[in-house]
Amino acid sequence: MENIQHKHVEVRGLKLHVAEIGSGPKAVVFLHGFPEIWYTWRHQMVAMAKRSYRAIAIDFRGYGLSEQPAEPEKDTFIDLVHDIVALLDSLAINKTFLIGKDFGALPAYLVAALHPDRVTGVVTLGVPFMLPGPSAIQNHLLPEGFYISRWQEPGRAEADFGRFDVKTVIRNIYILFSRSEIPIAAPDQEIMDLFDPATPLPPGFSEEDLDVYASLYEKSGFRYPLRVPYRTLAVDCGITDPKVSAPSLLIVGEKDYVLKFPGMEDYIRTGAVKHFVPDLEITFIEEGSHFVHEQLAEKMNQLILTFLDKHAI
Repeated sequence: MENIQHKHVEVRGLKLHVAEIGSGPKAVVFLHGFPEIWYTWRHQMVAMAKRSYRAIAIDFRGYGLSEQPAEPEKDTFIDLVHDIVALLDSLAINKTFLIGKDFGALPAYLVAALHPDRVTGVVTLGVPFMLPGPSAIQNHLLPEGFYISRWQEPGRAEADFGRFDVKTVIRNIYILFSRSEIPIAAPDQEIMDLFDPATPLPPGFSEEDLDVYASLYEKSGFRYPLRVPYRTLAVDCGITDPKVSAPSLLIVGEKDYVLKFPGMEDYIRTGAVKHFVPDLEITFIEEGSHFVHEQLAEKMNQLILTFLDKHAI
């Protein structure tokens, strides 16, 4: 696609899949969420490269074409942080912009907080600064059928997903996450039961795109994604009162279901998030969904490029 090059880079004993396009001293590293993969950034990568940025998107360890760690159940978000820094070293990148979507926002901000000399700026989509730990997501304020609570329960998502092929699971989750309501199952339902097979794919995501997503998850499976982010989200990462000094941009779709998590909208709109990220711009996209970067690719590209050009060194 548009001359995107692919390779594997040895990072902390694992080979991580790296997609790259563009050249020059200004680097941008894209960090995906779930159920996404490097490919989710296809539109942004091409746009950044055309503006003379070196655009890099990875599959996190355990995802897609990257290798699985030997013991996934021992990993936490800090492993992703260490991977990103080691990847920058391997690619001879001294400083970069980090762009994170969904759970990819967490390691983006943590790298910026722990290694400020390596980060020019941070852009996150849908998810503000959050510190992994017991209070990261307040599951107890939502019904028992809250999808994160269900997926944190050992074996439950495995059994739920196992009733379907990988492509169907990705289709179901993508459509559920495209809605403006938090996915919550009834006591006698599983999360996959919330899906209506008659529902079409949302704008910006084609059957061909679904095929790419599915082929990559067929390679990796769901063992690691269920560990990171879901089953490690409440694990304290040992960081107290972190600060992100880099200029940052948070883009939030007003139809993103994450905005309805308990306390989330107030945390963002009141500016409380700026306790952790003082130099933060916040932009709301009225029609934006959880997948706003695919749904409204050109608009997002322009917003991101305006921020990058403003802060590029």
